[in-house]
Amino acid sequence: MAASVAPGVLLHNINKQIWILYPKASFHRCAAVRRIGTSASRCKSQPQLKRKSSPQELVGVVGLEIHAQIHSNTKLFSGSQVGFLAPPNSLVSFLDASLPGTLPVLNRRCVEAAVMTGLALNCTINNKSLFDRKHYFYADLPAGYQITQQRQPIAVNGMLTYSHLGGKKRNQVVNKTVQIKQIQLEQDSGKSLHDDQRSQTLIDLNRAGVGLMELVMEPDMSCGEEAAAAVRELQLILQALGTCQGNMSEGQLRVDANVSVHMPGEPLGIRTEVKNINSARYLARAIDYEIQRQIGVLQRGGTVQNETRAFDSKSGQTIPMRDKEGLQDYRFMPEPNLPPLIVYKDNASLPTGVDACQAVVVERIREGLPELPSVTRDRLVQTYAILPEHSFTLVNEDGLVEYFEAVVRETKREPRNVIGWVTNELLSLLKQKDQSVSQSPVSPSALAELLELQETGHISSSVAKQVFQEMWRSSGKTALQVIQEQDLGLVSDTKEIHNICQRVVDSHPDLVRAIRNGNKKVLNKLMGLVQKETKGRADPVVVRALLEEKTS
Repeated sequence: MAASVAPGVLLHNINKQIWILYPKASFHRCAAVRRIGTSASRCKSQPQLKRKSSPQELVGVVGLEIHAQIHSNTKLFSGSQVGFLAPPNSLVSFLDASLPGTLPVLNRRCVEAAVMTGLALNCTINNKSLFDRKHYFYADLPAGYQITQQRQPIAVNGMLTYSHLGGKKRNQVVNKTVQIKQIQLEQDSGKSLHDDQRSQTLIDLNRAGVGLMELVMEPDMSCGEEAAAAVRELQLILQALGTCQGNMSEGQLRVDANVSVHMPGEPLGIRTEVKNINSARYLARAIDYEIQRQIGVLQRGGTVQNETRAFDSKSGQTIPMRDKEGLQDYRFMPEPNLPPLIVYKDNASLPTGVDACQAVVVERIREGLPELPSVTRDRLVQTYAILPEHSFTLVNEDGLVEYFEAVVRETKREPRNVIGWVTNELLSLLKQKDQSVSQSPVSPSALAELLELQETGHISSSVAKQVFQEMWRSSGKTALQVIQEQDLGLVSDTKEIHNICQRVVDSHPDLVRAIRNGNKKVLNKLMGLVQKETKGRADPVVVRALLEEKTS
């Protein structure tokens, strides 16, 4: 049949299929235009690049396909457990191995997770969705097909609002939106382990059949920074919902980026797909490199190839994997072993005889939605008068919001003073030890006690940091215990402080002379010398007053 079709018609049909993710009706609606330059560091600050044949600039267009592993105890269609570090092929049912006669049984938890995610992303939930077979051969896909939702997915027409910090100081919140075409349920494949030394490939089917949500985003982004910010926001939303743990290093969130460049106002260019990117940072680098690569190809008079590429994190480059000249026919067909998936709007819409506990009810799920990250950030800024960038830091670290709010509740210190301790002192030590907030040896109440001792004048600010370090090393010790054991309380003997100040002044006549000649900043050097002699235990207000008196 193919031989009888005119080449022009055949090419038109192929191109039509290739661009199915980019419908022409959405060309002007979707593309967020930014200038693209030679540097791929940040899309907002890139210099202009111009084609010789036109005064206009080529701009990047980015769409994403994200596979999120559903946080569930068992797989999508079988009772096999889900576990990342389990021994190879230890979590495989007869269905996962595609033995004849086995039938899929849909996991209700996975359906509820997809509905919850769709609601959080402002999607329309389809009351009726369908499962399809997508045929292709991989050694780690025993059945020779994947069960997915191609024709009628569970959720459509959503929107993700994300934010990132912009401006010269990177402290201005820039808000963006990306349209979500659909969210579909599907099963994961297994994992191929390649042994190059023995020239063989080993198959681990533990992952085969694990439930996934595929989120298809429209090409509304223009550079790597925007795409990375969108993925980070989605990651936070999924974690807040509990529908996906979002650990990209364990493959729980995998991203494919569709990248093209074009002239504003013209049809989208030929796209490439960068596959299986497993970190937001690598995603930004891969997209920015690919945009620059395509611009370079076009400026040299070449043609961008429609192909699949991989990102090499060591070189920072994308490399070709396979071309898409021959579009694969997946031979989609209705899944014969699964009936249509029905979810119900509310309890009133449940048919007679249907157990409400067994049904998936959309309104019931909507009522249980938690506070989403964007709402949390706004609430933190409004409630505690902290800076927007601090709210991003708190929300981005799992458990840090709860830690911060617990400290604020237990101390009289202003939240703006507490935030520095949480985002600087605490977070820096956690990063050094590669620990989570839940693993902190200093509890919120212990930090609150330390801050109260500083607030009431028992210790200086420098000593407070010293005490915090000791509390971190000696888990379980309170601030008061550390202060008493090491005699770190403020020196209360004013006569002793007076004598120390006098000795410092007498031994540094050159500094005193500079102060008397009008250089008041030198006073800080004298204060530092006094604090060094008192091991930071002198009240800085008292010390400054005494030194000003003695150098006037």
